[in-house]
Amino acid sequence: MSLPYKIVVGLEVHVQLLTNTKLFCGCATKFGSPPNTQTCPVCLGMPGTLPVMNRTAFDLSLRAALALNCSIAEFTKWDRKNYYYPDLPKNFQISQYDLPFSYEGFLEINAAADSKKEYTPKRIGIFRAHLEEDAGKNTHDESGRGADSKVDLNRTGTPLLEIVSKPEINSPEEAKAYLEEIRLMLREIGVSDCEMQEGSLRCDANVNIHIPYEGGAAATPLVEVKNLNSITSVGLAIAHEAERQYAQFQKDPVNYRIQKVNKTTAGWNAVKGVTVVQRHKEEAADYRYFPEPDLVPVVVTPSEIQAAKMAMGELPAEQRRRLQAAPFNLTQYDSQVLTAKGRRMVSYYEEVTAAVGDGKQVINRMSDLVMGALNERKEEIDQFPITAPAFSDFLKKTGSINQQDRREVFKHMLEHGTDAGAALTALGIATSFDESKLLAAVLDAIAANGPAVEDFKKGKTAAANRIKGHVMKMQKGAPNDVVQRLLDAELAKLTG
Repeated sequence: MSLPYKIVVGLEVHVQLLTNTKLFCGCATKFGSPPNTQTCPVCLGMPGTLPVMNRTAFDLSLRAALALNCSIAEFTKWDRKNYYYPDLPKNFQISQYDLPFSYEGFLEINAAADSKKEYTPKRIGIFRAHLEEDAGKNTHDESGRGADSKVDLNRTGTPLLEIVSKPEINSPEEAKAYLEEIRLMLREIGVSDCEMQEGSLRCDANVNIHIPYEGGAAATPLVEVKNLNSITSVGLAIAHEAERQYAQFQKDPVNYRIQKVNKTTAGWNAVKGVTVVQRHKEEAADYRYFPEPDLVPVVVTPSEIQAAKMAMGELPAEQRRRLQAAPFNLTQYDSQVLTAKGRRMVSYYEEVTAAVGDGKQVINRMSDLVMGALNERKEEIDQFPITAPAFSDFLKKTGSINQQDRREVFKHMLEHGTDAGAALTALGIATSFDESKLLAAVLDAIAANGPAVEDFKKGKTAAANRIKGHVMKMQKGAPNDVVQRLLDAELAKLTG
């Protein structure tokens, strides 16, 4: 169902970097420490203290900017962004304003899959990615018993990369795909752990809608939904805010087209599932930016850029393109599923495919067996007891048995040892079959399903499933892979 308006979204993603110390001092960045135990005069903004840039933080930011296809400035400086907030003891934040170290990038995303398991690729532009220091954290007593608020300054001064997208995201699904791709990419290149529940990846969503009418279109005032801490919340908040703005427009559409309303900020109430408008948004002039006098500008050399590129490794988008080509020939959907699990999962797949020789069979078995078991066991692939060589051996020895028996063997290997041969013996499952008998069954099914054969000849490839179903019904327990191979061969003869 199409909406009576177009959603327009720009995302500001804030990512804490994987450094041991803060951006301008030597305090630790460890999450979960007792409140206010990771502070010093520098990050507390005491008079007479001087900041010193964390070089590792800048190098990680440079790596991230290159992964986001940004242009890198040869000369960049620091600026003070002045504002008062309880968790900002200095009353200013060291950030970057008019000369960010990177700008004009893009991120390729694959929007949500449809019923055919296909993705729609889209390129989202990025205005800039700049480095700044994080603020602290306020906690509020919302029990109703009191009005206490507490401030924890452990996070103050933590290196923060802010990635600002262009307003080219047009649905909650695209916003979630954008965040998932950023999170995957930054984890893979070692820039951040992107743990949203720990606050190391946070998002502000700038949302408005464009409503067509005869002779033009009305654009609603921009609302910035702040501090969204889960990808699910981002999608829900965007959808709700778009609906709220449309409801406001419908109350007085004539005057709404001409009124001028400043940008506002809103919070997201996940319990009630609503956005709550909070205040008018400051403009750049309100922050009174001026160059940070205590930090020297940074000059980025070509050799530093090259070193950052070398440190990135293969990006998820590059992996997907490679996996969709020979010798793997994965579908767009399969490559998306595989790369979403990270480089170690891709390496596992590649090792098994090299041993087995059939990349499609491997991804099918991994999706069916390995990924499900990992979710149940809450393990990563490098913790999984069935190694790539053991899984390769499993596929070779169980290729001729039916799906249910294969599942039993896999389960036995997880519980009693990873030797496929021993599991087959223990379960009393035979792996021999009469291929000539199956071929005869395939030929009989082709002869008995004339309409399906004719549909297949006309290019309706799904008709082959009707023929295969006939074989499987008549030959209960027949190995699916072998039947598929024999059927494909015989149908190729008919259409060749």
